[in-house]
Amino acid sequence: MSDRLVIDSRQLRDSAVNGIRVGLGVTGIVAVLVGILILAQPGSALIAVGWLFGLYFIVAGVMRLIAAALATDSDTVYRISSGILGLLLVAGGIYTLENPVFGATILATVIGITWIIEGIAALTGRSNDRAKWFGILYGILSIVAGVMVLFIPLSTAAILLVIAAAFLVVGGILQIIQAFMFGRHG
Repeated sequence: MSDRLVIDSRQLRDSAVNGIRVGLGVTGIVAVLVGILILAQPGSALIAVGWLFGLYFIVAGVMRLIAAALATDSDTVYRISSGILGLLLVAGGIYTLENPVFGATILATVIGITWIIEGIAALTGRSNDRAKWFGILYGILSIVAGVMVLFIPLSTAAILLVIAAAFLVVGGILQIIQAFMFGRHG
Protein backbone atom coordinates (compact mmCIF):
# COMPACT_ATOMS: atom_id res chain seq x y z
CA MET A 1 0.00 0.00 0.00
CA SER A 2 1.29 3.44 -0.93
CA ASP A 3 1.20 6.48 1.31
CA ARG A 4 0.98 8.80 -1.71
CA LEU A 5 -2.05 10.20 -3.46
CA VAL A 6 -1.95 8.87 -7.01
CA ILE A 7 -4.45 9.91 -9.65
CA ASP A 8 -4.42 7.60 -12.66
CA SER A 9 -5.89 9.70 -15.45
CA ARG A 10 -6.64 6.51 -17.43
CA GLN A 11 -9.32 5.68 -14.87
CA LEU A 12 -11.02 9.08 -15.17
CA ARG A 13 -13.61 10.34 -17.60
CA ASP A 14 -12.50 12.92 -20.14
CA SER A 15 -14.52 15.59 -18.34
CA ALA A 16 -12.69 14.84 -15.06
CA VAL A 17 -9.30 14.96 -16.80
CA ASN A 18 -10.24 18.29 -18.41
CA GLY A 19 -11.47 19.62 -15.06
CA ILE A 20 -8.18 18.72 -13.40
CA ARG A 21 -6.26 20.31 -16.27
CA VAL A 22 -8.26 23.52 -16.00
CA GLY A 23 -7.83 23.56 -12.22
CA LEU A 24 -4.08 23.07 -12.47
CA GLY A 25 -3.77 25.63 -15.26
CA VAL A 26 -5.82 28.33 -13.54
CA THR A 27 -4.08 27.76 -10.21
CA GLY A 28 -0.70 27.89 -11.94
CA ILE A 29 -1.50 31.09 -13.82
CA VAL A 30 -2.79 32.79 -10.66
CA ALA A 31 0.32 31.69 -8.74
CA VAL A 32 2.64 33.06 -11.45
CA LEU A 33 0.75 36.37 -11.64
CA VAL A 34 0.67 36.84 -7.85
CA GLY A 35 4.36 35.92 -7.63
CA ILE A 36 5.28 38.43 -10.34
CA LEU A 37 3.20 41.16 -8.67
CA ILE A 38 4.93 40.53 -5.35
CA LEU A 39 8.38 40.50 -6.96
CA ALA A 40 7.58 43.72 -8.85
CA GLN A 41 6.26 45.54 -5.76
CA PRO A 42 7.51 43.78 -2.60
CA GLY A 43 6.93 46.86 -0.44
CA SER A 44 3.31 47.14 -1.53
CA ALA A 45 2.85 43.40 -1.04
CA LEU A 46 4.24 43.68 2.48
CA ILE A 47 1.74 46.44 3.22
CA ALA A 48 -1.04 44.26 1.79
CA VAL A 49 0.00 41.46 4.15
CA GLY A 50 -0.22 43.94 7.02
CA TRP A 51 -3.72 44.99 5.95
CA LEU A 52 -4.83 41.37 5.72
CA PHE A 53 -3.50 40.82 9.23
CA GLY A 54 -5.44 43.88 10.42
CA LEU A 55 -8.65 42.64 8.80
CA TYR A 56 -8.13 39.23 10.37
CA PHE A 57 -7.67 40.81 13.81
CA ILE A 58 -10.90 42.79 13.42
CA VAL A 59 -12.94 39.77 12.27
CA ALA A 60 -11.48 37.57 15.02
CA GLY A 61 -12.15 40.30 17.59
CA VAL A 62 -15.76 40.76 16.50
CA MET A 63 -16.28 36.99 16.66
CA ARG A 64 -14.84 36.97 20.20
CA LEU A 65 -17.16 39.80 21.23
CA ILE A 66 -20.16 37.96 19.77
CA ALA A 67 -19.11 34.76 21.54
CA ALA A 68 -18.76 36.64 24.82
CA ALA A 69 -22.19 38.22 24.41
CA LEU A 70 -23.95 35.01 23.39
CA ALA A 71 -22.24 32.59 25.78
CA THR A 72 -24.80 33.17 28.53
CA ASP A 73 -24.35 29.63 29.87
CA SER A 74 -20.57 30.02 30.19
CA ASP A 75 -18.88 31.21 33.33
CA THR A 76 -18.33 34.91 33.88
CA VAL A 77 -14.53 34.73 33.73
CA TYR A 78 -14.70 33.20 30.24
CA ARG A 79 -17.16 35.82 29.02
CA ILE A 80 -15.18 38.74 30.43
CA SER A 81 -11.80 37.46 29.21
CA SER A 82 -13.27 36.65 25.79
CA GLY A 83 -14.79 40.14 25.61
CA ILE A 84 -11.51 41.79 26.61
CA LEU A 85 -9.62 39.70 24.05
CA GLY A 86 -12.20 40.68 21.43
CA LEU A 87 -11.76 44.38 22.20
CA LEU A 88 -7.97 44.05 22.08
CA LEU A 89 -8.13 42.23 18.75
CA VAL A 90 -10.43 44.86 17.24
CA ALA A 91 -8.20 47.68 18.55
CA GLY A 92 -5.10 45.87 17.27
CA GLY A 93 -6.77 45.33 13.91
CA ILE A 94 -7.66 48.99 13.56
CA TYR A 95 -4.13 49.99 14.55
CA THR A 96 -2.70 47.50 12.05
CA LEU A 97 -4.90 48.85 9.25
CA GLU A 98 -3.54 52.32 10.01
CA ASN A 99 0.03 50.95 10.30
CA PRO A 100 0.22 47.88 8.01
CA VAL A 101 3.98 47.56 8.41
CA PHE A 102 3.28 46.84 12.08
CA GLY A 103 1.16 43.85 11.01
CA ALA A 104 3.94 42.49 8.83
CA THR A 105 6.38 42.96 11.71
CA ILE A 106 4.07 41.07 14.08
CA LEU A 107 3.75 38.23 11.56
CA ALA A 108 7.53 37.98 11.23
CA THR A 109 7.92 38.07 15.02
CA VAL A 110 5.43 35.21 15.42
CA ILE A 111 7.35 33.22 12.79
CA GLY A 112 10.62 33.90 14.65
CA ILE A 113 9.19 32.77 17.99
CA THR A 114 7.75 29.66 16.33
CA TRP A 115 11.13 28.80 14.80
CA ILE A 116 12.85 29.19 18.18
CA ILE A 117 10.31 26.91 19.87
CA GLU A 118 10.58 24.41 17.03
CA GLY A 119 14.38 24.47 17.32
CA ILE A 120 14.24 23.86 21.07
CA ALA A 121 11.84 20.96 20.47
CA ALA A 122 14.20 19.50 17.87
CA LEU A 123 17.17 19.78 20.24
CA THR A 124 15.33 18.20 23.15
CA GLY A 125 13.88 15.36 21.10
CA ARG A 126 15.44 12.01 21.77
CA SER A 127 16.75 9.88 18.94
CA ASN A 128 19.34 7.15 19.08
CA ASP A 129 19.82 6.61 15.37
CA ARG A 130 22.24 8.18 12.91
CA ALA A 131 19.66 10.81 11.94
CA LYS A 132 19.89 12.47 15.37
CA TRP A 133 22.62 14.81 14.09
CA PHE A 134 20.28 16.12 11.42
CA GLY A 135 17.75 16.88 14.14
CA ILE A 136 20.40 18.67 16.18
CA LEU A 137 21.56 20.66 13.14
CA TYR A 138 17.95 21.50 12.29
CA GLY A 139 17.32 22.63 15.87
CA ILE A 140 20.37 24.90 15.90
CA LEU A 141 19.53 26.41 12.50
CA SER A 142 15.92 26.94 13.52
CA ILE A 143 16.93 28.76 16.71
CA VAL A 144 19.50 30.91 14.88
CA ALA A 145 16.95 31.80 12.16
CA GLY A 146 14.32 32.57 14.80
CA VAL A 147 16.64 34.87 16.72
CA MET A 148 17.61 36.65 13.48
CA VAL A 149 13.92 37.18 12.70
CA LEU A 150 13.35 38.66 16.16
CA PHE A 151 16.20 41.15 15.71
CA ILE A 152 15.24 42.26 12.18
CA PRO A 153 11.57 41.29 11.75
CA LEU A 154 10.64 43.70 8.96
CA SER A 155 13.64 42.85 6.79
CA THR A 156 12.99 39.17 7.42
CA ALA A 157 9.32 39.56 6.46
CA ALA A 158 10.37 41.21 3.20
CA ILE A 159 12.89 38.44 2.48
CA LEU A 160 10.33 35.72 3.26
CA LEU A 161 7.82 37.45 1.01
CA VAL A 162 10.29 37.53 -1.90
CA ILE A 163 11.14 33.86 -1.36
CA ALA A 164 7.44 33.00 -1.30
CA ALA A 165 6.91 35.03 -4.48
CA ALA A 166 9.73 33.17 -6.26
CA PHE A 167 8.20 29.89 -5.11
CA LEU A 168 4.82 31.01 -6.47
CA VAL A 169 6.34 31.76 -9.88
CA VAL A 170 8.29 28.49 -10.11
CA GLY A 171 5.48 26.40 -8.62
CA GLY A 172 2.95 28.10 -10.87
CA ILE A 173 5.00 27.34 -13.97
CA LEU A 174 5.27 23.71 -12.89
CA GLN A 175 1.49 23.55 -12.39
CA ILE A 176 0.90 25.00 -15.85
CA ILE A 177 3.22 22.38 -17.35
CA GLN A 178 1.42 19.71 -15.34
CA ALA A 179 -1.92 21.00 -16.68
CA PHE A 180 -0.71 20.42 -20.24
CA MET A 181 0.82 17.03 -19.44
CA PHE A 182 -1.92 15.55 -17.24
CA GLY A 183 -3.84 12.80 -18.98
CA ARG A 184 -1.33 12.32 -21.80
CA HIS A 185 -0.02 8.79 -22.03
CA GLY A 186 2.86 7.30 -23.90
